[in-house]
Amino acid sequence: MQKTRVYLSPGMFGFATLASLEYFEHFIRAIEERFRDRGRAVEIRVCEVHPTASILRRAAKLARLVDESAGDDGGPIHIIGHSTGGLDARLVASPTVRLPGNAHCRLGWTSRLRSVTTINTPHFGTPLAAFFATVSGQRLLYAVTALTVAGLKLGAPPLAAASALVAAFGRAQLGFLEIELIDRAIESFIRVLDDASSRELRAWLKLLRDDQGAIVQLMPEAMDLLHAGLQDRAGLRYQSVATYAPRNAVRDWVSALRSPWGAMSAAIFTALSNITARLNEHYPCRSHDGSIEQKLARVLGELPPPDANDGVVPLASQVWGELIWAGKADHLDIVGHFPGKGGHIDWLASGARFNRLRFDAVLDRIVTGMVAGEQSSAAEQAAPPRPVIETLAPERGDVEQAAAAASAIGAPPAGEPAA
Repeated sequence: MQKTRVYLSPGMFGFATLASLEYFEHFIRAIEERFRDRGRAVEIRVCEVHPTASILRRAAKLARLVDESAGDDGGPIHIIGHSTGGLDARLVASPTVRLPGNAHCRLGWTSRLRSVTTINTPHFGTPLAAFFATVSGQRLLYAVTALTVAGLKLGAPPLAAASALVAAFGRAQLGFLEIELIDRAIESFIRVLDDASSRELRAWLKLLRDDQGAIVQLMPEAMDLLHAGLQDRAGLRYQSVATYAPRNAVRDWVSALRSPWGAMSAAIFTALSNITARLNEHYPCRSHDGSIEQKLARVLGELPPPDANDGVVPLASQVWGELIWAGKADHLDIVGHFPGKGGHIDWLASGARFNRLRFDAVLDRIVTGMVAGEQSSAAEQAAPPRPVIETLAPERGDVEQAAAAASAIGAPPAGEPAA
């Protein structure tokens, strides 16, 4: 029996398993439930990609994983990418891609690829990448990563470290770099974990320091060049999820201030959101034809302000292909890291108030779209081939008749280019 295979590619703050924490745990469970309800067998794998390595290298690793594990039963393949992972997915799916090493020989499975789903992906870049590319930004990237792991694992990181991170963000935006302050915060996040988890997190942070190719590539100016050569695969379903969090909502700040960690969390998210909102008029993190704004307005019923973002990626930058869901959620809410029962732990207090009801709605749309991708591919393959019409060069005496016939159906006369 054919088995559906789904591959998940995490983004900048994501991973497969780190410090005994499964990043996509809730997301995987939700996909499995929906395929099981359809009576379908599904196998889900998470690609262990380097968090900040170049997108090309990340895509090559994804290509190898699929090639080694997709089997030969001919079953459909789907790729879901969160954040930067969505660019990995688009890259391996592109018919014009040239992957490094022998990875370009590992793409035979693309004939079975039925959908690419991108979630909160910076298709047109993000200003936050430009900030993380600075000296102070690099240190803060390490700190936010350590905070993410410690927070998701324990529910809340050390308050002193979180407070130091808030202060560091504030001073960094004013042009002051306090490396010792940031390093102390990072060390505090690491030390609250058990020994094994601490070692894993230190190794992970070393990866971030050793290769930051993706950080530079995610800058809006660099993504402008990527679009010039990245072609979508014909007949493949591309669908996207896009979210944003309300910026500086007073009622949500009041709610966050009820707990010390809530206050720190809200301050850190606000700092990230404010940096992400710094759009460049020459590279505005959206397409230039207005199509994205039309899609957002149609799905949301209104058009949010241009600087709307999820704390990491501008809202308009997240739209690619069919927009299947858009709404309020921060960058990690959407993959299951929101406050709620069932083991859900929030990332940062963003004020989006994302919940299980919305999470289920998002997963319903994603899986429904994946199945639609399979059906459209099957219909295309089942369609009878188009008849080949042989055309002969007209005899000298038939030129006038050919021109008249062409004029009658609105086509250009023979020998003239089409408009």
